[in-house]
Amino acid sequence: MMYSSRRKPVLWFREDRRFLSGRCTIYKLFGLCMLLVLVSLLWLQLSCSGDMSPPMQEDRHLAQQPPCPVDGRASAVDELSWGPHKLALIIPFRERFEELLVFVPFMHTFLNKKKIRHKFIIINQVDHYRFNRASLINVGFLESGNDTDYLAMHDVDLLPLNDALDYGFPEGGPFHVASPELHPLYHYKTYVGGILLLTKKHYHMCNGMSNRFWGWGREDDEFYRRLKKAELQNETRDERTTETHCFRPSGITTGYKTFLHIHDPAWRKRDQKRVAAQKQEQFKVDPGGGLTNLRYQVESRQELTISGAPCTVISTKLECDQDLTPWCLLL
Repeated sequence: MMYSSRRKPVLWFREDRRFLSGRCTIYKLFGLCMLLVLVSLLWLQLSCSGDMSPPMQEDRHLAQQPPCPVDGRASAVDELSWGPHKLALIIPFRERFEELLVFVPFMHTFLNKKKIRHKFIIINQVDHYRFNRASLINVGFLESGNDTDYLAMHDVDLLPLNDALDYGFPEGGPFHVASPELHPLYHYKTYVGGILLLTKKHYHMCNGMSNRFWGWGREDDEFYRRLKKAELQNETRDERTTETHCFRPSGITTGYKTFLHIHDPAWRKRDQKRVAAQKQEQFKVDPGGGLTNLRYQVESRQELTISGAPCTVISTKLECDQDLTPWCLLL
């Protein structure tokens, strides 16, 4: 009896180990697969959550992942009762996903509140040339489809904070939403960048924007001269105008706090390399350049949703004639 009582714990222990380390069965494999599926679904839910808070400084490199694909549940708000016009927001883009993740859901909510039919068209430059904002906007115009009748040339890092800002159909002529007395950075009188609304008819009458500007800046200064030359204003419109030959907001009292500029220059440095020959281009109208000499290839077109806000990302390769604009290459 003493021998048996001493052996029982040992025998029990060995049986327990044998049970835990036994050969795999179909039930164990099925349970393991189900566990992996649940973990994967949990990870996908967390990665596609609606937390749109800006990333912390030390974690910014983690924010450069693309948004989550459309899951079939989110759809564009396109209420016909909101009016006959539909806005194409054209966003020239390259490697600024952390800003895009904030911009798209913010603007989707802002425009829905104002009952403006809209769709987002992100033109993603994927070639090896320097960034060309004007050419990307030209691509967006051509790829925007027939369901929109006006466009917003919209920077991805500029968010409107005042609900009184007008994004409606610019029937009277080009409407500069981010006017210099409201923009947080640029305050010169002929500035027409940031956010500019035009009818598609007026944009076509300007032959789009010049394709000669590679790198950051200058293209909107040349476009100001195109607006002046085209004389697109309808004098019967009530909005305030200036010598910029476009309309601008009136009655906005929030000043330089009207917009939130979410670009971080310390993290995302702009290509501000200046070439003497290109610098002179901004002071004259490019006579033949624009929609008529644009050359590009669409690499892919993806329908995405970011926190319920649908958007189209068109990955585009621009073409450069290095004899005409040798500064298109990275310097």
